[in-house]
Amino acid sequence: MKAFVIDLEKCVGCHDCQIGCKDEHCGNDWSPYAKPQPETGHFWMKVNQTERGARPHVKVTYQPTMCNHCENAPCIGAAPEAVYRREDGLIVIDPEKAKGNKKLVDSCPYGAIYWNAELEIPQKCTGCAHLLDGGHPLSTPRCVDNCHVGAIEFGEMDDLDLEGTEVLHPEYGTRPHVFYRNLPKKFIAGTVYDPEAEEIIEGASVTAEGEEGSFAATTDSWGDFWLRGLPDGDWKVTIAKDGKQKVLEASTRKEDVGLGDVALA
Repeated sequence: MKAFVIDLEKCVGCHDCQIGCKDEHCGNDWSPYAKPQPETGHFWMKVNQTERGARPHVKVTYQPTMCNHCENAPCIGAAPEAVYRREDGLIVIDPEKAKGNKKLVDSCPYGAIYWNAELEIPQKCTGCAHLLDGGHPLSTPRCVDNCHVGAIEFGEMDDLDLEGTEVLHPEYGTRPHVFYRNLPKKFIAGTVYDPEAEEIIEGASVTAEGEEGSFAATTDSWGDFWLRGLPDGDWKVTIAKDGKQKVLEASTRKEDVGLGDVALA
């Protein structure tokens, strides 16, 4: 079974994978695998950019997303006459048999299927099956070939290193064949300073305690602290140094938290 592994620690947000997909599929008819992808509106490979936290404690995450080629593919259940799983595990929408079947767009919980209004067909990533089958020298998906930092791997699932990887939304029960390494976890960050001395405080202890556990950090030479790898939850953040203490409430249930400047008096 074929699979993809995407390492977000390596991804630099250059969009080369997205560009490669467009170059391969826009204006090219790869029937019976896929009809041409529209130049606009479709992103069979899409790099999502997310700004996390609040100034000045901000992180930017780049996350390539695509069809997950699920083992329990909802699109096959929605239209078994038009969507099929190849022997190598890739999921393909037959452009002829799926014509006019717009319900397929809504069948994908990941939003990876697009509607081509001009051709009246649902479309998505094919894993560049035409390259794998056609004896093409590339013999690998264009997104993989175009990634100059090696953030995307493709191959047999048994040959790929899947240790420590995760899938998107495992609660969907679709068993994706796209695996991610270094998916971002929530953080709480801030800068601690002494309002009387008007200086930052180095070496202050910072702890976050909640039902999900306890996490600790220490302010650096800039007075900054980063509590990383936090699960979704509500936290009591305690900052202490030299007998002084500050307690704050923070929640990572919806987003990362940038506390900004925190006075320790």
